[in-house]
Amino acid sequence: MSRESAWKALIECRDRIDVLDRQILALLNARTRIVEEIGRIKQELDLPIYEPKREDEVFENVTAHNTGPLTGEGVRRVFERIIDEMRNIQRLRMLERDGTEK
Repeated sequence: MSRESAWKALIECRDRIDVLDRQILALLNARTRIVEEIGRIKQELDLPIYEPKREDEVFENVTAHNTGPLTGEGVRRVFERIIDEMRNIQRLRMLERDGTEK
């Protein structure tokens, strides 16, 4: 591969990643909207935000369906961060609702 064709290939790969990143972002925002709904339901039922058993189920689900090349441990770390952010969203929304109801 010539240097010029290597640069072209690099740019094309980065463009494909940019498209995928926007798709991932759309999916994360869709997941967040569902998490907000779950937070409202949990608040109504007086359930805690943190549910370790459910988080374990999520990890089991995503690692069981992982076909690689991302490792199972890598998938788990990514989803740990996603879940952590989702918990933060639920906390913020609950505080917002509590603040407006008082």
